[in-house]
Amino acid sequence: MIPEPDGAARLHPSDLARHYSRFRVSERVLLTGHSHQAWPDVAFDAQRQAWLDAAEMVDDKWNRAFEVADEVRAGYRRLLDDPDGEIVLGQNTHELVIRFLSALPLRERPRLVTTDGEFHTIRRQLDRLEEEGIEVVPVGTGGGDSIAERIIQAVDDRTAAVLVSSVLFRDARIVEGLDEVATACAGGGAELLVDAYHSLNVVPFSVVGMGLRDAFVVGGGYKYCQLGEGNCFLRFPRDCRLRPVSTGWFAEFGTLAGEGREGRGRVEYGEGHLRFAGSTYDPVSHYRAAAVFAFFREQGLTEQRAREVSLRQIRRLAAGVDALDPDPAVLSRDRAVRLSSRGGFLALETPRAGEICCKLRGRGVYADSRGRVLRLGPAPYVTDRQLDDAVGVLGEVVGTLSRQP
Repeated sequence: MIPEPDGAARLHPSDLARHYSRFRVSERVLLTGHSHQAWPDVAFDAQRQAWLDAAEMVDDKWNRAFEVADEVRAGYRRLLDDPDGEIVLGQNTHELVIRFLSALPLRERPRLVTTDGEFHTIRRQLDRLEEEGIEVVPVGTGGGDSIAERIIQAVDDRTAAVLVSSVLFRDARIVEGLDEVATACAGGGAELLVDAYHSLNVVPFSVVGMGLRDAFVVGGGYKYCQLGEGNCFLRFPRDCRLRPVSTGWFAEFGTLAGEGREGRGRVEYGEGHLRFAGSTYDPVSHYRAAAVFAFFREQGLTEQRAREVSLRQIRRLAAGVDALDPDPAVLSRDRAVRLSSRGGFLALETPRAGEICCKLRGRGVYADSRGRVLRLGPAPYVTDRQLDDAVGVLGEVVGTLSRQP
C-alpha cells in the first residue's frame, strides 16, 4: 500500500476541484460519482501526449503503449492489493467476461450461479446463454439472509462458475462473505468471478485479505477511478491454465517465431496476462489512466482515503435527506442496512426516480436512476456546500411532487 503524504488528510474538496477545471466541477453539482466521475486535467494532457507519440513514432508507438499499459496494470494491482495475480486489460468488462465464459468447461458443467443483482453486462449475457441451454441460477439479493450463503447453497458439481458483485449496482450494498464463496467454489471445482467495479477506489478491496487469490476479478476505471472509457481489467490467478475460446492474436505474443505458427496444431497461449489477451486496441485510454493513477498518488488519494471521504459525504447526504422528512410515498431511504455496509453512493427509493432525476438536472444537480432507485454519488472534489445545495434542491422537487394529486 502507498502511504499518504503529509497533509493528505487535510486535503479539501475545494482545493482538489481546481484540478478538474475542464469538467467545471465548481460550477455544477456532479453527484454521478458512482457512474462517471470527472477527469482531472492531467487526463487531457495525457490524451494529447498519446497523439503526439503516435505522430512521432508511427507504428513504433506500440513499445511505448505497452509501457503505459504496464503502468495501468500496476495501478489496478495496487487497488486490488494483489501481489501475484495476472491482470489483462480490455476496452470494456463485457469483452473480458466473454473471454472468461469462453474458457469454462460448459459441456461438462453446464451450470452458472449468479445473483439477481448483477449489472447488465453479466445479467444480459447470462440470460442469452440460458436461452441456449446453459442452466443459470440467479439467487436472490433481497431480504436479510446472507447473499454469500445463498450462493454457496446453489453451487453443485455441475457448476462451472459463480459470477457475483462485491458491491451491488442498484443499492450499493456490500456483499459480505466472498471468502466463503471462494472456499466453496474451490472445494466444488467451480471458478469464481467477482465484479469489483463498484468497489474499486471507493471500498477497499484486497485479493489477499478477502481470500480471493484463486478468483477472477473484473472491473474498470469508468467510475470511481476517474479513468474514463476503455480502461477495464480482468484479474486471474497466476497458475491459471484455462484456454479461452474467445482469444485474440495478442495472446500469441511470445509463442510465435518468424511469420507465425505453421500447420494447424494446438492453439498456444502466451505467458502471464497474455493468456486472456485480445487484439489491437486504442491505447489513448491507457495514457489517460496512467496519468490519473499518478495524480491520485501525488494527491494522497489512496483507496482508504477515498473511502473515508466517500462515507463522510454519503452520511451528510443521508442526514440531509432524513431532515427533509419526505413523504415516503414519494421518496424513502432504506435504513435497515448501515451506510458503512454500502458502497460509494446513496440509494433512495422512489416510484418517480426518473422524473426526479430529470428535474434535478434542470436545476444543475446531476444524479441518475435505476428503476425505482435514485442514486446520488458524491466524489472527492464535491464540497459540503454542494452536497447541502443538492439536498435543498431535492427537497424542493420532492415537495412539489408530494403536492401533486
